Amino acid sequence: MARVAAAPDALQEDPRPLEQRTAEHANEFVMRPEETLAGSLEAFAAQNAESLRLVDTTDLDAAVPVPRDAPWFPKDVKAWSVRWVILHVINELARHAGHADIVRESIDGATMYELIAGLEKWQPQPWLKPWQPK
Repeated sequence: MARVAAAPDALQEDPRPLEQRTAEHANEFVMRPEETLAGSLEAFAAQNAESLRLVDTTDLDAAVPVPRDAPWFPKDVKAWSVRWVILHVINELARHAGHADIVRESIDGATMYELIAGLEKWQPQPWLKPWQPK
C-alpha cells in the first residue's frame, strides 16, 4: 500500500543486497520476545485504517510502477493499477487469514510461490525452485 500512496511515482529502490532484503523480509513473520499480541494487533489496525483511507481517496485507475529491484516482480509489466494492487492485497489477506497455508507448508515445506511456479510451469530461478511432487 506504500506503493499505492506514492503512485504514480515509484518508491526509491532499496540498495541493499537481495539476500539481506530477503532475510529481513523473512524475519518480519516472527514475533520477537519484546513484541506483544496487543502491539501487533494495534499495528495491523493502523495499517488497515491507512489502507482503507487509500481505497477511499485514490484514483483506482492510477498507475503504480512495478518495482525493478527484486527478481519476483514481472519484467514485462511497467505498472499495475491501484485497483489491481488493492485486489492483490485482499487476495493475500484472504489466503493468509486462516493460516491454512502454514499448515500446508508444514507438510512439505513448499510455499505459495513454489506451488504456483510448479502449477504454471515456470522456469527455475536462483530465488525460486518450482514445486514438484517427490
